[in-house]
Amino acid sequence: MILSPFEWSIARRYMLPGRSEAIIALVAGISITVVALSVAMLLIVMSVMNGFRAELIDRITALNGHAVVQAYGGRLENWESVLEEIRATEGVIDASPMIEQPLAASYNGRTEVVFVRGQTDEDIGQMAENLVAGDLATLSNGERNIAIGSQLQRNLGLRLGDTLTVFNPQGRTTPFGTVPRQIGYTITAVFEVGLYDFDERFVVMPIPQAQELLLTGDAISMIEVQTEDPNRVDEILAPVKDRLASQAIVTNWQQMNASLFEALQVERVAMFFALSIIVLVAAFNILSSLVMLVRSKTRDIAIIRTMGATRRSLMKIFVTTGSVVGVIGTLTGLALGFIVLFFRNGIAKFLSNVFGVNVWDPSVRFLTELPARTDPGEVLMIVGMAMGLSFLATLYPAYRAANTDPVEVLRYE
Repeated sequence: MILSPFEWSIARRYMLPGRSEAIIALVAGISITVVALSVAMLLIVMSVMNGFRAELIDRITALNGHAVVQAYGGRLENWESVLEEIRATEGVIDASPMIEQPLAASYNGRTEVVFVRGQTDEDIGQMAENLVAGDLATLSNGERNIAIGSQLQRNLGLRLGDTLTVFNPQGRTTPFGTVPRQIGYTITAVFEVGLYDFDERFVVMPIPQAQELLLTGDAISMIEVQTEDPNRVDEILAPVKDRLASQAIVTNWQQMNASLFEALQVERVAMFFALSIIVLVAAFNILSSLVMLVRSKTRDIAIIRTMGATRRSLMKIFVTTGSVVGVIGTLTGLALGFIVLFFRNGIAKFLSNVFGVNVWDPSVRFLTELPARTDPGEVLMIVGMAMGLSFLATLYPAYRAANTDPVEVLRYE
């Protein structure tokens, strides 16, 4: 829709109402503000929810792989042949043996429930990027050394070199009954992966140490599998699942966290729907401001018609006037949204200090920091929705203006 110089000059004057139309300028300003805020809120919320989901997926799959092959009864005997078979499966990048068991740990009279995880030296070495203190290499020297999560360290008041006692309630059978097994381990490393539950509960040690603690002999409890495409993990591991049906169960990352990601998806759709209503409200504000403008400019419109302006010209003038409001509001909202996303963690800390409430509680949100990941497709969808509704809101006032009868308006002038 291209405007002639005459049409553009009229539209520009209507975009900047004079002092006599201050109320129209106020309503137009409110319309721009509402559009900007609605676009910014949509962008911020959708980006944070996308970032939250993507960050969870990345960290969960980094910790537990794309799937785990878990033995029935918790013990996988002769696992070396199973491991080689999985590694030879097309589409599998890597597979590692692992032991994982919930136990209790105590230090200085305080006890916490922990997850003891036995891993290979290679897998332990890959945690170096998450190391907060200590040295992971000390776990492979044959001594009873362990690495713990940073939150578990804070909960129990532990320091490097302290001894954490881990209890295995199964223990050994004696003539006097079952004696729980307890072993003291020296803390030589502290890690923080960014998942609160993992940092609060997990105790990492080499597989031989875990086998000694759990009295499992040479058996392990599961095999962690990494595939070339996490979204095709079921298809890739289908042959493995069929061959090991009598020994183990194959569980992918989606099944292990199904309730969490399903809840996130429902919340994401609900938030998008709720915030879209704000954009609709902004469109109604544009409509109301244009209706007021048309009513106040009825005489001017009649004069323009008598000067030879067509109905099409008037439609173009008022559609342009309203659409510009939508465009300005949308662009302002995008700028505001990106600024808030850039400073999101600082803003969260500021709000926490001001209101005395933990805005981003990692014990509830799983992640230690507020994530964000902007999807260009969603940005285009938000922009298209805001501008589309703004355009639709201009049609009725523009139609009213175009159908103004100059004879009726100027009859008594």
